[in-house]
Amino acid sequence: MPVTHPAAGPRSRPPLPDLAVSLAGALFVLAGAAGLVPGPAAVALAVAGGCALACVRLAWLAGAPPAPPDPPTPLTPPDPPGLSAAPSTPLTASDPPSPSTPSGQRPGRIPSPDPADPAAGRPTGRRARRVALSRRVAGILDVAVLAAGLTVAVLPLSEPAHRLPVALAGLAVTAPLYAVALLRLPGRSRLSARDRLRRGVDVAGLGVSLVFAGWVLLPPGPVPPAARAASVGGAVALAALLVAALAERRRRPGAARCHAGAAATLGGLALLVVLLAYAAPDRAVLAVAPPLLAGALVTAAGARRTAAGERPRAGVTPAAWPGLTAPAGIAALAAGHHLWTVGEFTAPAIALGLSVIPPMVVREVLAAADQRRRAERLAASEARLRHLVGDDRPSAGTAPVDRAGLVRALDRRAGGALLVVDLHGADETAVLDAPVLAEVARRLRAGAGPHDVVARLTDTEFAVLTDVGPVLAYALGTRLLVALAEPCPRPGGASRIRASVGLAETTGGEPEDVLRQADLARRRAVQLGRDRVEWYDAYLEEQLVRRLDLERELPGAVARGELDLVYQPVLALADRLPVGTEALLRWRSPALGTVLPDELLPVAADLDLLGELGRWVLDRACRQLADWSEGGRALWMAVNVTPKELAAPDFVARTATALAAYDVPPERLVVEVAEPAVAAELSTVVARLAGLRSLGIRTALDDFRAEHASLAQLRRLPIDLLKVGPHLVGPGADGQRPLIDVVANLGDRLGLEVVVEGLESDAQVAGARRAGCHYGQGFALARPAPAERVEAWFEEFPSTPR
Repeated sequence: MPVTHPAAGPRSRPPLPDLAVSLAGALFVLAGAAGLVPGPAAVALAVAGGCALACVRLAWLAGAPPAPPDPPTPLTPPDPPGLSAAPSTPLTASDPPSPSTPSGQRPGRIPSPDPADPAAGRPTGRRARRVALSRRVAGILDVAVLAAGLTVAVLPLSEPAHRLPVALAGLAVTAPLYAVALLRLPGRSRLSARDRLRRGVDVAGLGVSLVFAGWVLLPPGPVPPAARAASVGGAVALAALLVAALAERRRRPGAARCHAGAAATLGGLALLVVLLAYAAPDRAVLAVAPPLLAGALVTAAGARRTAAGERPRAGVTPAAWPGLTAPAGIAALAAGHHLWTVGEFTAPAIALGLSVIPPMVVREVLAAADQRRRAERLAASEARLRHLVGDDRPSAGTAPVDRAGLVRALDRRAGGALLVVDLHGADETAVLDAPVLAEVARRLRAGAGPHDVVARLTDTEFAVLTDVGPVLAYALGTRLLVALAEPCPRPGGASRIRASVGLAETTGGEPEDVLRQADLARRRAVQLGRDRVEWYDAYLEEQLVRRLDLERELPGAVARGELDLVYQPVLALADRLPVGTEALLRWRSPALGTVLPDELLPVAADLDLLGELGRWVLDRACRQLADWSEGGRALWMAVNVTPKELAAPDFVARTATALAAYDVPPERLVVEVAEPAVAAELSTVVARLAGLRSLGIRTALDDFRAEHASLAQLRRLPIDLLKVGPHLVGPGADGQRPLIDVVANLGDRLGLEVVVEGLESDAQVAGARRAGCHYGQGFALARPAPAERVEAWFEEFPSTPR
C-alpha cells in the first residue's frame, strides 16, 4: 500500500504550532505597544509566523498527491500509514500465483496499487474532480494569504508616504483571490429564491449596520477617499463573509472556516488602509495584527478540512443567524459611542442609521411567513396522519377538542394567546344543559378565527387558542363575551348565561404553565364580578396565590384564637381629651402574618364568614368596653359592620344580648356602617339602624363622601355621628371654602356630631377644629394600639364622660 498523505484522512493535527505562532505574535504586539519595537515592524513580525505556517500548509495541500479510495471490504487489515507498500506476507515459492489473479498477488486479498504505476491509487469520477478542485482552491488561498502577509511585511521597509499605496495594493490583490477561492469551494449548493432573498436581507442588515458603525466611528472632519472606500467595502464584504460562514457552519464546517478566515484577513487589511489614510500613530497599526494572524490560521484549517474529503451534510438545519440582535446591537453601540464622544449626528449619519431598520423589518416578515408555512405543513401532516391511523375525531376547526388536544396544539404554537371561558348561570333559573353548551360551542367557534382552536376543558369551561397577539386576543375575548350574553334557545324557553374570560400569552411557556396562567386570570375575572376579561401577569398570580392562602387559612381562625382587636382613640378637638375608641379587627395568622380588614373582609364575604367574625368582634368589643367602664372611663366604643351583617334578621337582638351580657349601657356602643356600601341595601340598612336606635345604641355613617347622592340619602338614615375623611379639610376648588365647613354646618342642622378621621398633621387638626367639628381621630392624635397600651395612655387624662 502506498504511503498516504496525512491530509487525505481525518487525522487531527496537534495545535502546538498554532499555539506557538499565536503566542509569538502576542509577544511582538506587546513589545510594539511597550515601544520596544516600532509598530509596523511589530505587526510584520507578529503576522509573519502565522502567514508562513498557513502558506506552508496550503502549499502542501495544493501539491499533495491524491489519496486512493478506501477499500470497501478489506479481507486483511490495512497497512498503518507511513509504512512501506510491501505486502504483509511476502510471496514465496510455496505460494504460486493463481491464474485468476494478477501476478504477485495472493488470492483473497484486495490488490494493492503499484507505486510504479502512475494511475495507481488515483480516485476517479466525482471524487477525483472534488480532490482536484480542493487542490486548486488550496493553491489560490495560499496566494491570498501570502499576499496579505507580504503586505504587512513590506510596511516597515517602506517610507511612511508609500505605506498607504502598499496597503491598498495588498487589499486589491487579496480580496479577488479570496473571492475566487471561496466561490470554487467544493460542496456549494444552489440556493432557492427564498433562501437567496433571506441571505441577501441578512447581508444587507449586517452590512448597513457595519457601514453605519464605520461612518460614525471615523474621526470628525473630511474623510480621505481611501478610508471611505476601505470602510464601506470592508463592511459589505465582512457582512457577506460572516453571513456565509454562519450559514455553512453546520453543513460545511471547512468552508465556514475558510469564510471566517477571509473575513478576518480582509477586515484586518481594510482597517490597515483606514489607519494609514488617517496617518494614525505607529502603535495604532498594532490593531491589525490579531485579525490578520487569526485569518491566516483559520483559512489554512478550513482548507485542510475541505481537502480531507469533507462532504456536505444533508438535512442539516442552517445555523440560526441573529438577524435582529447583531445589526441592532452594532448600530446601538456605535451610536452610543458617537454620542459620548461627539454629541450630535449629521443628517447623512441619521439617514444611514435609519436604513438599518428596513432589512430588520423584511427579515421579520420573512420569518413570519416561514412560521405560517411551517404551521400549515404541520397541520397537513397531522391531517394525513389522522387519515392513515383512522382517527375520525373532529378537527379543531369544526368542533371543540378535549384538554389533551389543546395541550398538543399549545405545544405546536410558537406565539399567540389562550383564552379560558368560564360559564355561569345568569340567575337561579338558568340551566347549563347539553343544548345550551352546544350553542355556546357554536358561538365560540363562530367568533374565533379560522386557524383558532376551540377546546372544552370541563362541563362549564371552554378554551380558545388563537395565534394573534395579546391586544387582539383581548378584543376577541370581549367579542366572545358579547356573543355569549345573548339568550340561548333551549326546549321550554331561553336561558341566559354569564361568562368570565382569563387570557394568557403562549410565548415562552410550557402548555401546562399557559393553561395555569389563563385559569388564574379566569379566577380573577370571577372574583371581580364576572362578565369581564382579565389579563394574566406576574402580579396577578401573586394576588391570586395570596387569595388562595387567605381562603385556606381563614376558616377556623376564630376557633384557633388568631383574631385580635386594636383600638384607636377618638379625641375631642377642643381639649384633646379622649371620648371614645374605634375597634379595628386584625388577623394574626401564623402563616400569613397580620392581615388587615381591607384584605380580610372580602375573603370572609366570599366564604360566608362575616357573621362569625362580626359576632366575635361585637362580643370582644363589649367585653373591653365593660372593663374600661368599671375603671370609671365613660367612653364610647365604635364597631364597624357591613350592610350584609346588618341585613341579618337577628342582628338587633344579638347586639342587645351582647350589651346585656356585659352590662354595658347602650349609649356607649356605636355601630358604624360605610356610606359607599349603603346604597345597595338602603331600605334594609335604614330599618336596622332604626332598630338599634330604639335600643339606645348610637349609629354612625362612616366614610361620608359629601356628594350629591350622599347628601340625598343622608336625611333618610337614622344616625347620630357622621364620619368624614381628611380630604374634606383642605381648601376647596377655585379658592372656595373647604368642604368640611359645609359638612359641619349640615351636621349642625341635622343634629349630627361630625368626626374627622384620618388626621395625620396638626394643620388638618386645626382645620377640622376651625370648621366646628367636635371630634377627630388619626395618627396626629393617637395611633391604634392593643387594649393594654390604650389603657395606659388613658391614665394620662382625667376621666370625663362625653
